[in-house]
Amino acid sequence: MRRLSRHVGINILVAIAMALLVLVGLDVIAAIIDEAGAIRNNYHFSDALIYVGTKLPSTIYEYIPFASLIGCLFGLGILATNSEVIVMRASGVSLLRIVFFVIRPVLLFVLLAAAIGEYFSPYLDQLAEGRREYLRKGESALDSSSGLWNHEGREFMHFNAVFPGGVLFGVSRFQFDDDRSLLEASFSSRATYNAAEDIWVEENVSITRFVGNGTQTDKQITRRWDSELTPEVLTLNILPPDSLSISSLYQYINFLDQQSVDNAPYKLAFWSKVLQPLVIIGLVLIGISFVFGPLRDSTMGFRIFIGVVVGVSFRIIQDMLGPFSIVFGFPPVLAVLLPVAFCVTLGLYLLRRSG
Repeated sequence: MRRLSRHVGINILVAIAMALLVLVGLDVIAAIIDEAGAIRNNYHFSDALIYVGTKLPSTIYEYIPFASLIGCLFGLGILATNSEVIVMRASGVSLLRIVFFVIRPVLLFVLLAAAIGEYFSPYLDQLAEGRREYLRKGESALDSSSGLWNHEGREFMHFNAVFPGGVLFGVSRFQFDDDRSLLEASFSSRATYNAAEDIWVEENVSITRFVGNGTQTDKQITRRWDSELTPEVLTLNILPPDSLSISSLYQYINFLDQQSVDNAPYKLAFWSKVLQPLVIIGLVLIGISFVFGPLRDSTMGFRIFIGVVVGVSFRIIQDMLGPFSIVFGFPPVLAVLLPVAFCVTLGLYLLRRSG
């Protein structure tokens, strides 16, 4: 039985890996073509390739559920086409045990997705975005078309590029008085965060002070900048919610709750990541039930086609329910859980009919 479990597991593992390779490969090609249109200044085609490559873990994370469904249909379909499934059933192997054989290798991809989403994707996404913006705008003055705006009291700030670990490029700061009159504008080519002293240190600073009807200018090699901004806060602001880790989302949701600020998009992203293992298992159950049920005698091409249709339909429904939960105010967890519950229920129902 152990040898049989290993045989089925290897087939499913290889099939999912192949499906993931194809899906990610197609996405990478599309991303390179799209990124080629953003080439300018010091941002060359080789940099576009590095950008797409750095965001590769996020792409893998996104396609693991879809690849698990198609890989299951493909791998289990090969076994069914070769009559191996019939032999297993005839030799007394229950349908439940075959499902267990299939689920085991899928759990490896569940763990892979969890590791990527929590530890690799947030850091690498911020690194990719920061490097691209730095190469496109460098340490030049304010370019409000992109980058990150922030404010603290009566001071407004703009950063051309934000790197992980507290490194900023192209820092513009504007200080206003109570009447919203501009008091001081400064620009520094770079700012780094000193965690030991909890301060920022600006480099190559140009300062313009507005005094009466005139101005005073000053230049400093370095300048101390006391601010409540931290690298963690900047990460939360520079990345979209679905690129943040589960732990960061949880902390930020609690922070926004304390501030009485709407946090629905972050709750939606949080539950999407927490429940992703159930999404993968649900789609795999659908795939298994199709092979033993409606698609038992179908060709491999038709099985893959159905897998694509089911995967795309599932994604569309999830993408629709997410905004609906934000607009109409029902819990975001339901927007994620309802499609998963439907997949699991349908899969178990079809398996029961087949068994």
